[in-house]
Amino acid sequence: MIKSMTGFGKSVEQLPSKKITIELKSLNSKSLDLNARIPSYYREKELSMRKLIAASLLRGKIDFSLYVEVTAEETSTVINKAVVTEYMNQLRQVEQSANDIELLKMAVRMPDALKTEREEIDESEYEVILTALKHAIKELNEYRLAEGKVLEEDFLLRITNISDLLNAVIGIDDERMASVKDRLRKALDDLKEQVDENRFEQELIYYLEKFDITEEKVRLANHLDYFSKSLHSKDSNGKKLGFITQEIGREINTIGSKSNYAPMQQLVVQMKDELEKIKEQLLNVL
Repeated sequence: MIKSMTGFGKSVEQLPSKKITIELKSLNSKSLDLNARIPSYYREKELSMRKLIAASLLRGKIDFSLYVEVTAEETSTVINKAVVTEYMNQLRQVEQSANDIELLKMAVRMPDALKTEREEIDESEYEVILTALKHAIKELNEYRLAEGKVLEEDFLLRITNISDLLNAVIGIDDERMASVKDRLRKALDDLKEQVDENRFEQELIYYLEKFDITEEKVRLANHLDYFSKSLHSKDSNGKKLGFITQEIGREINTIGSKSNYAPMQQLVVQMKDELEKIKEQLLNVL
């Protein structure tokens, strides 16, 4: 089972006088990068909400937004009457011809003309917010699972393609080795010199061992099988899959460097292309 790091979750709760909306958006990131946008009077609860999100989502670039819409006829911002009256008195001394409406318009724009009373968080209200947050997290995780299923299908396709190409490599390996022998024999014939057959056989064995890819074929097959099994593990582990991919790439590169045979090198190029597609998609795996 794998999860994508891409996801979206949203939850809306209606309180008697407020509408609470929580949104969570997640993109890929090497670690947890959490950005929170919440009203100032909920800041004292921000740390606990961050811990809940981090424990549930683990990794990714996450945007957490908490919106509060007042639905009842109430407001925490009031006119500071004493300050506004004093501003009007001072302005009247400066401009005696101005009427009260004009003075009022100027006074309410002055500093401290409005004051906001700090709201205290009601614990029952915070419980509703936590419930909404958990619902948004659950929705985001479901989104991640659905995206992960699509990624898993693509990974299995790419791994199958590499495995098929490996079988093709195995199928032409004897032909490749015969070609290597023929090229060595032809090179010696072109020299038109008498060659000691025993020495030639020794040199031939040396070069054949140098070009032998038996171990690489076995290791590559094992790595492909391990990758496929890891896709179905209990937990999503993109980093582990990344490590296995590195090993797959190492074996493919070694086969390419040892092949010394154009048809096999063409197959290696195709394997590398499939592997690059896996690596690109792995960046989005949790």
